[in-house]
Amino acid sequence: MVDRYLTVARKGVHESEIKRSRFLCLLAPAGSEQAAQAVIRSVRKEHPGASHHCFAYVIGPDGRLHRASDDGEPGGTAGTPMLQVLLAREVRDTVAVVTRYYGGVQLGAGGLARAYGGAVSAALDEIGTTQRRLLALVTVTVDHQRAGRLENELRAAGHAVRGVSYGGTGVRIALGVPDPELAAFRSWLADTTSGTAGCAVEGSAYVDV
Repeated sequence: MVDRYLTVARKGVHESEIKRSRFLCLLAPAGSEQAAQAVIRSVRKEHPGASHHCFAYVIGPDGRLHRASDDGEPGGTAGTPMLQVLLAREVRDTVAVVTRYYGGVQLGAGGLARAYGGAVSAALDEIGTTQRRLLALVTVTVDHQRAGRLENELRAAGHAVRGVSYGGTGVRIALGVPDPELAAFRSWLADTTSGTAGCAVEGSAYVDV
């Protein structure tokens, strides 16, 4: 199983113009093929008058599922260059849709490939990526008196604190810990809280870090 991977940081659009044709590249997170197709449908609906809506997406931490479409552009000149950028940049769980408004000037096969691939690359540069890491989902329970200090120490130690909830009997701190580090984390927690904190592991998930 892949330990970590990159995905687009947020949904966003980058626009460029080449020989009077407008290229609008939308990037969005997509954790499934259904989610990617929903994004593509929404772009088509938003820009009904555009000449083409070419797309590419890569789904899964290992990038095993990927698709691309030229949407009427000459074969291999749009979707494939877009997909190649996503794969080369090792971006996963991401959909890219490039909407083209034709400006009346032919770009040729090479020009189209550079335009579509370049649109995705420029959008990634502008919008950015974030890293997701496979972490064990840990819940630490501690009394109110120690909670604030412990939370600060967890963050200072670089642990991914996912949430803090206060109850009548104590405080629950949800965080992510790399599986190989669980034993060391339990030992650190016991030492830090003099053995007063509880620690439960509740599965694992990819978490933004």
